[in-house]
Amino acid sequence: MDESGGSGQPRSGNDRATDRHEGQPPRTDPSHPEATPDTTGSGPAPEEQAPAEDAHGRDTGAKPSDASDSSGSPDGSVSPGVSGTPDPPAGRAPAAPRGRTEASSGNTGGGAGTGAGGPRGPRRPKDPGGGLLMGRPFGVPVYVAPSWFLVAALITWVFGGQLDRVLPELGAARYLVSLFFAVAFYASVLVHELAHTVAALRFKLPVRRIQLQFFGGVSEIEKEAETPGREFVLAFVGPLLSLVLAGVFYLAMSPVEPGTVPGVLLAGLMISNLIVAAFNLLPGLPLDGGRMLRAVVWKITGTPMSGTVAAAWVGRALAIAVLIGLPLLTQTGALGGDPEDIGGMDTVTDALLAAILAAIIWTGAGNSLRMARLREHLPELRARALTRRAVPVETDTPLSEALRRANEVGARALVVVDAEGEPLSLVREAAIVGVPEHRRPWVAVSGLAQDLTEGMRVSAELSGEELLDVLRATPATEYLVVEDTGAIYGVLSAADVERAFVRAMARPS
Repeated sequence: MDESGGSGQPRSGNDRATDRHEGQPPRTDPSHPEATPDTTGSGPAPEEQAPAEDAHGRDTGAKPSDASDSSGSPDGSVSPGVSGTPDPPAGRAPAAPRGRTEASSGNTGGGAGTGAGGPRGPRRPKDPGGGLLMGRPFGVPVYVAPSWFLVAALITWVFGGQLDRVLPELGAARYLVSLFFAVAFYASVLVHELAHTVAALRFKLPVRRIQLQFFGGVSEIEKEAETPGREFVLAFVGPLLSLVLAGVFYLAMSPVEPGTVPGVLLAGLMISNLIVAAFNLLPGLPLDGGRMLRAVVWKITGTPMSGTVAAAWVGRALAIAVLIGLPLLTQTGALGGDPEDIGGMDTVTDALLAAILAAIIWTGAGNSLRMARLREHLPELRARALTRRAVPVETDTPLSEALRRANEVGARALVVVDAEGEPLSLVREAAIVGVPEHRRPWVAVSGLAQDLTEGMRVSAELSGEELLDVLRATPATEYLVVEDTGAIYGVLSAADVERAFVRAMARPS
């Protein structure tokens, strides 16, 4: 194909890919976008364009769907007293997965996550939000989700009933003590999450936010650990801190009278932190123990995907075990209490709690598998392969004339340039479609163009997560793709990237 496009216009990404793949000849497939110029003069319309393909005729990727954060990473976690890694993260990128590969760890005991929180779209706000902002320790925003207040009320009510049996003299004041316990418990969860966050920052992994929510905490770590050793450490530090806190509360009980309010509170916090640590160490995703198992299998097999698959299926087995086993353990008195004292309401409550926990673990394990597959396909998203051929036009060129030039050479995008050929703006596809055909000779392309900002210039060499990060940083519908020399290569449409992402995710691993 003519490198100049016949009239000084840049080649498309598909042209270059064809040249570089073992000297294959230019594509002549009539279904290929470069071989079927628009003859209607209607200009490029993203909804009607065939998805971009690489030089071998393979689809280059697919559209992201709302997955991570979330929880996002190959290991997701959201579970009470649990630390894990629900799938990102990944926020959205134009045609990108959620929050880049976002990782998040959700758990009542806290947790850490890394990965693509599921794919998300292009516009990720600078402030992730997620509830009431409580502070920014280590520069990471900490949010309390609205669901936390529901749990705090539930803990206050349940713990208040227990206090009535242990310290009946408290009267109504027992609920104030119970509320203090609820806040202190979630402060422990926050410490668990901060352990994951500090470890992630130590490994130079960006942390989007920490969120305290219904069943614990979520640390949204936006990238995956580079080695299985780091993955293991990142997962282990959460339960380790919970064990340390349990030890601190145990030591604090020594000088305190057992039957007093401080004694009951310290005992409750010690036991709750032990439960959080033990539950999080269970070897299945999205729990921290699942991430540790993933790291071990990753180390043995040499592939992170193998570790994710193994830990995710163990996580699903755990979900079934919790659904069936927790009510049985309660009924038999194995968890404490006299089985004869367990009434019908207690049975319903235990079954409901088991169902919620099982659903959280099962969903987190599934999200982990999806996010792992997302990462596996990310390299298929290449700016050079997805770029549309573009034709340069000057600012006062009528739209009809610009479209005629584009159709002549099979281009699917318009770049407005100055007299020296320097790109000034990109003509928006949606704007072209909105101009009736009889008006196009009287409408200049400059009136339909979007001025180029620095963030809208994309290197033709970008691919995978690096490409998605660049697109996410500057949300737009089209981007100018340039060579390392600064020469125009073509135009990248966010819609094309999304379609490529969806197709990549649809293909089996």
